[in-house]
Amino acid sequence: MAETISMPKLGFDMAEGLLVRWVRQVGETINKGDVLAEIETDKATVEVESSASGVVLQLIVDQGTVVPVNAPIAIVGKAGEVISDQPAGISKKPADEKPLRAAPTVVPVSQAVVSAESDSVKASPLAKKIARDNKVNLANVQGTGPGGRIVRKDIEAALSSNQSPVTSVQSPSAVIVSHEDEAIAPTRLRQAIARRMTESKTSVPHFYVTHEYKMEAVMTLRKQVNEYLSDSEKLSVNDFIVKAVALALREFPNLNASFAGDKVVRHGAVNVGVAVAVENGLLTVVNKNTDQQPLRQISMDLKNKVAHAREGKVRPEDIEGSTFSVSNMGMYDVENFIAILNPPEAGILAVGSAREVPVVESGVLKVGWRMKATISVDHRVSDGAEAAKFMQALAGFLENPVRMLV
Repeated sequence: MAETISMPKLGFDMAEGLLVRWVRQVGETINKGDVLAEIETDKATVEVESSASGVVLQLIVDQGTVVPVNAPIAIVGKAGEVISDQPAGISKKPADEKPLRAAPTVVPVSQAVVSAESDSVKASPLAKKIARDNKVNLANVQGTGPGGRIVRKDIEAALSSNQSPVTSVQSPSAVIVSHEDEAIAPTRLRQAIARRMTESKTSVPHFYVTHEYKMEAVMTLRKQVNEYLSDSEKLSVNDFIVKAVALALREFPNLNASFAGDKVVRHGAVNVGVAVAVENGLLTVVNKNTDQQPLRQISMDLKNKVAHAREGKVRPEDIEGSTFSVSNMGMYDVENFIAILNPPEAGILAVGSAREVPVVESGVLKVGWRMKATISVDHRVSDGAEAAKFMQALAGFLENPVRMLV
């Protein structure tokens, strides 16, 4: 019997998704678990798997259509099977037909011009990454996706053809510099970030506590451990921080919590989310049961999920379910910063660079490894004293990292 495949709900706040590309076409055989389509949500581009095995009998919606959650998108059944009850099609307009800017009276026409070149380089995150890695000029690639959007197969076709779309090096005199303003429509991810961060900053009372950590022991232990690991398995400083955060949260369950109106929900599992910079935004990938995992397993799990996020190919379970977040900007030579809470979580830790600086110990001036971190906390859930004690507990693990190995 034919089975209808519906638009999945990928996250508690998802209401609709953009069907970017059909991976399988009508008449093709598909097994349960095979990728049927690619959809774009507020958070990422994800793959939709078929919930049935058989032949693709019907594709109900076109590529480039915004589809509500649980609406039918395809039918899978036996070859030659007659579909009795035809599901209603989706009447929502394609995403490319949405207005890209406000009313003309808000922005002068001269400032609201989007060049034809900008329109021609609409591309999926994965296509942009492949193009960047292979030095392909997107302006020279013809997109076959919805609304002329460049997708992976377009880049691969350009690389295998004789079109030579590689970016050429021009002399300074040949470079044309435009000083006109551009009005750029934000991506769905950037829109979601803007909405959630505005909500967080305006509705959640934040407070902040900063602590400076001695990092000599972590740097030494990391070097020793990595001597026994392959290049693909080597531990990062962030791996130690994520593990230390998880263990400290076990001592302070009130910070591994969410504010829920008339109550505070203390989560049984410690699932640490790690912020990842991606094309046009930020995603948080989640390591589940972090307090119970060894450092090596945490490291491998995060490596895989970060790679998927930057390729635009995360799974729903990769980005859902975090109970506390870590935002590490140490790789950008940042001394200190504060982060905005990721609702409904009660806390997020902003981590700066571990660096060698002059320090005074027992009246002696010497060089030492130091790292600053700042916790942002929902004041409806906790107070400054508890946050300060948490930061001290975190120091207990980072300054004695062997505790994380036993």
